[in-house]
Amino acid sequence: MRALLLAVLFSLPASAAVVAKTVAYEVGKTKMEGILMFDDSVKTPRPGLVVVPNWLGINLANIKQAEGLVGTKYVLFIADMYGKDGRPKNQEEAGKAAGAVKGDRKLMRERAAKALEVLKAQAKIAPLDVTKLGAFGFCFGGTSVLELARSGAKLAGVVSLHGGLDTPNPADAKNITGKVLALHGADDPFVPAKDVAAFEDEMRAAKIDWQLVKYGNSVHSFTDVDANAPGQAMYNPSSAKRAYEAMDRFFAEAFGG
Repeated sequence: MRALLLAVLFSLPASAAVVAKTVAYEVGKTKMEGILMFDDSVKTPRPGLVVVPNWLGINLANIKQAEGLVGTKYVLFIADMYGKDGRPKNQEEAGKAAGAVKGDRKLMRERAAKALEVLKAQAKIAPLDVTKLGAFGFCFGGTSVLELARSGAKLAGVVSLHGGLDTPNPADAKNITGKVLALHGADDPFVPAKDVAAFEDEMRAAKIDWQLVKYGNSVHSFTDVDANAPGQAMYNPSSAKRAYEAMDRFFAEAFGG
C-alpha cells in the first residue's frame, strides 16, 4: 500500500497539498486498510465522503481517480471491501472477490458501514465535519453505497456511478435517510432494464428523494479511463464529465451548499 501512495503523491504537482494516509482497521477478523485523502491547504472543516472503488478494489488507478475528485470541498476515505491481504491482482481475481461480497449483502453492508465509522474517526487528524457525510462508488462500489444507504446509515446522500441497482432486500429502502442519485449508462449490458425498473419501483415505494440519470451512448464503466471493451465497459469522456458535474451538484445540495 505504501508503494501505491508514493506513486500517487509523486505524480501530483509540486503545488498540490493533497494528504494521503493509510488507515488500518478491522471488520470481524479481517484486517482492512483504507486510504484517507484531503487537501491540507484549506483548514476549514468540510463534508466527508466514503468512496467505494470498482471491483478491482484499492489500486493505483482507483487511488488516482479519487485524488482527482477530492479538491478542497471534501475529505475522502477509500473503503477497503476485500481486506488488505485480499487485493485482486487481475480481473479474474476481481470477479471472484467482488462476487463473494456482492453475493453476501450483509457482509457488503458491514464492510461499507465500517468504512463510514472509520471516516468519522478521522476528524481528529483531518478537517472533517462529521455532521455532513455521504458516499459514492463505481460499479461494484455503486452497488455497495446503495446497500449502505438501505442499511439505514446516517448519510446526507449517496451516488452510484454505473453501479448495479439490484438488491435482494428492496423493502429496506425505507431505511434510507438521505438523498439518492444513480448515474447510469443507458446501454449498460450488466444492468438489465428489469433491474432499472425494479430500482425505480423500490425508490418510489420508499418515498425518498431520489434521482436516476441515464446517459445515452454509454455502457458500463463510462467514467473509467481504462475501460476499453466496446459494447460492454467503455470510457465515455462526455458522459463522465456530465456525471461528475451531476455528482458535484448533488452533494452541494445534500450538504446544504
